[in-house]
Amino acid sequence: MLNLKEEITVTGEQTMQKRSWIKLSIVGGLAAVVGLFIANSEASAKDPLGRNWPADQQVSMDRINHSTYDALLKKYVDTDGYVNYVAWHQSAADRHALQQYILHLSQGSPTNASREGQLAFWINAYNAVTLEGILQVYPTESIRKHTAKLGGYNIWDDLPLLVGGKAYSLNDMEHKVLRKMGEPRIHFAIVCASVGCPRLLNEAYVPAKLNDQLSVNTVDFFSRPQNLTVDQGGTMHVSSIVDWFGEDFGNSQGARFTFLQSYLPEGVQQFAVSPQAKVKFQDYNWSLNDQAKKTAASGKRSPASGKR
Repeated sequence: MLNLKEEITVTGEQTMQKRSWIKLSIVGGLAAVVGLFIANSEASAKDPLGRNWPADQQVSMDRINHSTYDALLKKYVDTDGYVNYVAWHQSAADRHALQQYILHLSQGSPTNASREGQLAFWINAYNAVTLEGILQVYPTESIRKHTAKLGGYNIWDDLPLLVGGKAYSLNDMEHKVLRKMGEPRIHFAIVCASVGCPRLLNEAYVPAKLNDQLSVNTVDFFSRPQNLTVDQGGTMHVSSIVDWFGEDFGNSQGARFTFLQSYLPEGVQQFAVSPQAKVKFQDYNWSLNDQAKKTAASGKRSPASGKR
């Protein structure tokens, strides 16, 4: 039998052993987390798309040739903006064609370029890089499966395009370039490969047609019930895009819908700007805009679809 002094000594030794074990467990756990973070970070690191072109080989954004991209969109994108990812993914030639177009985009320079040329360039760049990113991971069900917030690949941050020697992520293109250009209709042109997005126009944006293209796609966006409906109680159910980027359209609900009024279905235009208009923002559909998963209702339009 142990005396009191021996019991205290034994208990003290056991406590120290427990503390040492806990410390080792914590250190080991932290090491595992750090190792996993490093491994994931390394896995998420991608070389930028395009290349760093010498100044004498850069081209004004007005002169970038979008014809290859235009042909690919006409081949693989339908009138509702759904993409035939299956066929595109299987075509090595057309995968290469998209990559070559992106390489050409990296030659672009804003020097002496018109506002329309720059807008068309960056809208096409955003959409083309998104398509390339999805094709790299296809088959997939949603872009959100590739937007890790910590220690993993995030397509919006980790698939940059070199332009003028600077790397631009998709987030950079949207928030640091396009949104700062003062054209809110870009939100109905740039497409994050989701059903809740505006349709992916099945032609390239070009400077000479840009205003018409933006108008057409904005009208189309609000013609679709998934983006705008009015219930019997008089509440407008509107895409979350108008909520997320509300400041780009105006500093109040009235100002936002005044800006958007001419693009809304005729039966909604006056009601949308009235003080009585109530708005509820719809849940966003992050499902992939994949022709293979397209539902019969995807192409339906509101009866009051407005003029094209």
